[in-house]
Amino acid sequence: MSDRAQLKRHAILVDRMASTRGIDLQDKALAGEVSIDDISEAVLNCTQCSNPANCSRWLDQRSLSAISPEYCQNSRLFDTLAAKDR
Repeated sequence: MSDRAQLKRHAILVDRMASTRGIDLQDKALAGEVSIDDISEAVLNCTQCSNPANCSRWLDQRSLSAISPEYCQNSRLFDTLAAKDR
């Protein structure tokens, strides 16, 4: 897989995971709660996942979830962003 394709795949996974957690990354960025650099870093963190296919299947089985799977490289970021909505 090319680097570009890999980054695109993981950008999609990050966005899907955020959405599944009830987080709109675009809204969070516009509100200044997360920077574009933070989102870019989340995509790079996601590329370190040892099993993105499993993540994709996990996401396919959920519409909303209060937590990310234990292997998610960005759980802490998503937890922080979700807590700001409480």
